[in-house]
Amino acid sequence: MKVAIVKYNAGNNYSVIHALKRLGVDPILTDDEHALRMADKVLFPGQGEARQAMGYLREHRLDTVIRSLTQPVLGICIGQQLLCRHSKEGDTDCLGIFPVDVLRFRPTRHEDKVPHMGWNQIQATSSLTMPADILTAVKQPSPILDLQSSPFVYFIHSFYVPVCPFTTAVTDYIVPFSAALQRDNFFATQFHPEKSGSVGEDILRRFLEL
Repeated sequence: MKVAIVKYNAGNNYSVIHALKRLGVDPILTDDEHALRMADKVLFPGQGEARQAMGYLREHRLDTVIRSLTQPVLGICIGQQLLCRHSKEGDTDCLGIFPVDVLRFRPTRHEDKVPHMGWNQIQATSSLTMPADILTAVKQPSPILDLQSSPFVYFIHSFYVPVCPFTTAVTDYIVPFSAALQRDNFFATQFHPEKSGSVGEDILRRFLEL
């Protein structure tokens, strides 16, 4: 199996590489269009700032490449946010795979800390009390997630994707937000599966087995 990780100016690539190697996969880290198109699976991870990241993607034409990929693609952390339409971080137009805007956490209590950092639970969308028109539009459970036990995963982020019709898992921190998304062949997690122990390892394994 050929697995590619998108190389751009966002950190955390090597944590993902090591997590995949623990699963017996030796991925390539590349910004080469041909290599990305030829991969069986593509991961789009990262930690960083949205405007700078999108600037690099556009400069290297990776924005066009990523939009046109047809194999399974997994965005992680800022990768999830960049797959959305627009980010409040730097007032940045993003890739638009998910037609939803990325917002900044607004603390409402003294104990609300931003960034949201550490372990938190992910749950099925059925755990939410939200307007029926939103919940009925939310996608069925993602094939890469096992939410039966509301597992804990690792987050670090100051911006979030609101719950939308492409939400496959939610977390409640200040507001309920999209912990995971799916649209067609594009999957995304706001949390870091590569830093989430056995739960994250299972998510990566399920993605590789798609």
